[in-house]
Formats: sequence, structure tokens, C-alpha cells
Amino acid sequence: MAYRKTLRTLLAVAAALPLALGGAGGATAAVPSPTPGELRPYDISSAYVSGVSSGGYLADQLHVAHSAVFEGAGIFSAGAYDCAQGSVNTALYACMDTFMPRRSPAQLEQLTRERAAAGRVDPVANLSGDPVWLFHGGSDRTVDRPVNDDLARYHRDFGANVSYDTSSAAGHAWVSPLGQVPCATTASPYLNNCGTDPQRAMLSHLFGAPVAPATSAPLDGTLTRFDQNRHVPGGNAAAVSMGKDGFAYVPKACAPVPAGADGPCRLMVALHGCQQTYGQIGDTFMRQAHLNEYADTNRMIVLYPQATTSLDNPRGCWNWWGYGGDTKYAEKGGKQITAIMNMVRQLGDA
Repeated sequence: MAYRKTLRTLLAVAAALPLALGGAGGATAAVPSPTPGELRPYDISSAYVSGVSSGGYLADQLHVAHSAVFEGAGIFSAGAYDCAQGSVNTALYACMDTFMPRRSPAQLEQLTRERAAAGRVDPVANLSGDPVWLFHGGSDRTVDRPVNDDLARYHRDFGANVSYDTSSAAGHAWVSPLGQVPCATTASPYLNNCGTDPQRAMLSHLFGAPVAPATSAPLDGTLTRFDQNRHVPGGNAAAVSMGKDGFAYVPKACAPVPAGADGPCRLMVALHGCQQTYGQIGDTFMRQAHLNEYADTNRMIVLYPQATTSLDNPRGCWNWWGYGGDTKYAEKGGKQITAIMNMVRQLGDA
């Protein structure tokens, strides 16, 4: 996750954008092996989005662009909506480090209002009251604290219910009791263990105190491995730096059941960071994110879309600075946003 500051070419800068997260010691969850299949509709009552670093930036873009769909967001270490403004240099030196000036939260709020008025994102009134859970570790030198502060200010100004945890000594990572990297370290696979359970705090803020996570092995759900090409505009996931395969964890309680059974399930979209794609670390993010365990006991489906590496995205980051010529990357028309929303609609039967 560390960034090199002396790169001179776009490719070299992009190569330095790991924005991933986690290396040593934590328990391993008994996530089931992926089963080939397709996304199918379920009875879903509400949708949320979460992510870390580049996935945190994209989670916020999804929440803002489709606030009529997503009822809240949980974000580990990222900045305010469209901080990068389509520039990799701004992303690197202003929206991670603070060597360059960046747009203030007030300026980005006005930009959001203008896009909402043009129908390019959903009405900003939807953001008022939404739960937004944020986390930044004290040893995180990848995305500086002031950048994270901007994200908190942005949502507070729109009236969101923001919970912002800066109490941990964590490095730049998705922090989980299943993580294998020491708390204050920033190292692959960027899943850190700080002896706490941020997922409980995040889910509590998003939809109320969750039932304790499953502890028995194996988990009782199914991890479906599906073809992302079916959901990407144009049918070519690689063309938008997304992997061929995506994943969805469906607990037994949410599987199709006879009429009259227990009610609907929630949906959580979980977005990895750079260097955390399935092609780079296999199912490590899905095993150690500590979401499937809560999914089993809280009637929650977890969607794990996958980015991939490409010429202008060699670390497998999500698109939060406009790579690949996607000028709408932070709006409804963004190619990755559209692909993920197609998955969400498929799961929720539109």
C-alpha cells in the first residue's frame, strides 16, 4: 500500500497506486470454496456499500451516485467524493498525500449538487440521515488523516449520520479480527488484526446492533463465482479493468425458501482495495473481511465485485481518478459503477 512519490510517467504513477490493504498471524475463516453459478434474484429489503482505500473511494461514489438505492456506507481510509477530479496526480499528491491543494468539502458538495440537478447522481436530499461509518488508523500514512476528515465533513454537511473512528493504531488496511497483518503495519494482503471487531461497529451503525457472528466451521452459506462480463456495459469486463469473475456470499437463511418463511435479507456490497483482487490474493479478502460470519447470522448477502490489473491500472485499483478514459467514473454513467449496479439489480430483481 505504500506509494512511491518520485514517479514521472502516468504508468509509473498508476503502478504505485496500491490502495489495497494487510501479513502475519490471524485466524482464518471457513469460507466455502467458490461454486460456479450466476447471480439470481433474492428478497432484499435494503442495500449498503463498504470498501477500503480505492474500494472506499468507489463505495462513496456508489453511495452518492445511487443514494436512492444505498441506505448507508462503511469506508476504511478514503477521501471525499470525487476528490481526484479526473487526475492521477491529484489522486496521488492531494487525495492521499497532501502535497498539493485539493478541492474543499464545500466545493465538492457544490459539485455534487450540480450533478444531482443534471441527473448525473441521485438527489443529495437522499444523503440526509444516511448512516456513514468511517475508519482511519493512526499508523496509516497512505491516505493522510486530513483527507479522511474531508470525507467526514462532506457527509456531515449533507446531514448524514456519521460515525468516524480514529482511535485505532492501524496501518492502511481493512481491519478485521480475522486479519493476518499486525495492526500498525501496512503490508500485503492489507487485512490487519488490531484485536477489535470493526465490522460489528460498522454494521451496528448502518442498521442496528447485529446478532453475534457465526463461529462454527464451515459457514452454512454458498460463495457463488459468477461471470462479471454479463454485467459490464459492452460485455467486456477487462476493458473497464474488472476481472472476469465476481463473487457473492449467500447465507442459507437468504436462499430461496418456501413462501411464508422468514422475511427479506439485506445486501452488502464489499469492495476490496488495490492489490487485493482475486487474481492477486485469491479469496483472502473474502475470507478475512469478517463479513460472511455476520452474513450467516444477520440475513445479509455479501457481493464481492472484482477489479483487475490493466495497462493503466497495474495494481488492480477501483477507478476513483478516471483511468481508462472514463470521464463519468464517479457518476451514474461510470462504467464500473454501472456494472456493479447491474449486479445489485440482478440480486434484488431490479
